[in-house]
Amino acid sequence: MRPFDYDLFVIGAGSGGVRASRMAAAMGVRVAVAEDRHIGGTCVNVGCVPKKLFVYASQFAEEFEQAAGYGWQLANAEFDWATLRDNKNAEIERLNGIYRNLLANSGCELIEGHATIKGPHTVSVAGRDYSTERILIATGGWPFVPDIPGHEHAISSNEVFYLEQFPKRAIVVGGGYIAVEFAGIFAGLGATTKLVYRGELFLRGFDAEVRRFAAEEIGKKGVSLAFNSDISAIEKLPDGTLKVTFNDGSSELTDCVLYATGRVPKVAGLGLENTRIRQQANGAILVDQQFQTDEPSIYAIGDVIDRMQLTPVALAEGMQLVKRLYGEAGPAVDYQLIPTAVFSQPNIATVGLTEVQARAQYGEVEVYKSNFRAMKQTLAGGQERTFMKLLVDKASDRVVGVHMVGPDAGEIIQGIAIALKAGATKQVFDATIGIHPTAAEEFVTMREPSN
Repeated sequence: MRPFDYDLFVIGAGSGGVRASRMAAAMGVRVAVAEDRHIGGTCVNVGCVPKKLFVYASQFAEEFEQAAGYGWQLANAEFDWATLRDNKNAEIERLNGIYRNLLANSGCELIEGHATIKGPHTVSVAGRDYSTERILIATGGWPFVPDIPGHEHAISSNEVFYLEQFPKRAIVVGGGYIAVEFAGIFAGLGATTKLVYRGELFLRGFDAEVRRFAAEEIGKKGVSLAFNSDISAIEKLPDGTLKVTFNDGSSELTDCVLYATGRVPKVAGLGLENTRIRQQANGAILVDQQFQTDEPSIYAIGDVIDRMQLTPVALAEGMQLVKRLYGEAGPAVDYQLIPTAVFSQPNIATVGLTEVQARAQYGEVEVYKSNFRAMKQTLAGGQERTFMKLLVDKASDRVVGVHMVGPDAGEIIQGIAIALKAGATKQVFDATIGIHPTAAEEFVTMREPSN
């Protein structure tokens, strides 16, 4: 008789948890998965997937405007929020079902309810205790909303996907991916939109030129940018309007305040106090390079360990852990050269080092840049510009950073990330024949450094 009910008990059925569970079950491991909200986690339900659908929706207004230059005569287009929201909901429900079937078909047992760790080998869900040889925490993150007067009148990324009515006026607070993306979504769908950020410039951590260029282009799209600003209070008026007071004493009225000021690890009620697990100041679970906590039987992956809050990273961590525990140990997760994209308008994508980082690491760096108006904008009469940047270590000729602001940047940089991962040099880029006419060919036709 086996000493435990399960070999592996996974807490959290998000991207990382589901991938780890399925892989382990395929290896003959007895796996249970506990989830207290939605199957698929943040990415599927209130993150990457619905956000990208909303981004698509928000781009149509500009497409309709530009169509006239290409000979299309369109009647006045109207946007219906309920149709978008409900169609999105149906798609998310479909994906929830797929994830549920994936777990069931792989042999995992899904236990719905909030899981609490009672000890190194015990998890409790809905009053029932389950014994397990190992525990994997993959609970992800949770939106952070600061405790200011009237904060209860604001919404987070959890609620924005389910609004009953689309706001005519919206204020988005924050300077990261989610804030910049939703500012574009609100503006594209027709709301008068302001982005408020307490710092000098949003997207901290990105290349400085990328940040400045993106701010200029996003401003052209109708988003009012308020840097070095913050909200001190929110008041709900009798008619439902929100009166927002800023830290400089000024105020304005709006219909919606969305806080996108970061996410914190979702650890509340997990029972970590019943273990030897240590945490960072923000609640993130401390793990070693094998994702093992200070409690040897308990592991953690994904946003809850706060290394890189990206879905593909959680997937990679889950796969690497399961291979090491139950199969042949593969290479450790490589956190270098991870491409990333901000699905703002225009799109921002990057892989590798910023210019500051490259100069600090390599010393002499060659910088290649291109700033142009894409072909599509010509007949359409649009003024949007595209920016591209290559960073090259002069000593080795290796390309160490690539950045782009412009349409389809995420799609383009994904392919370039493979080249950087393979160690491509500037000579390799130069020797590559471009696809003409495309914006992407610019990356293989930059000949003269700008520095």
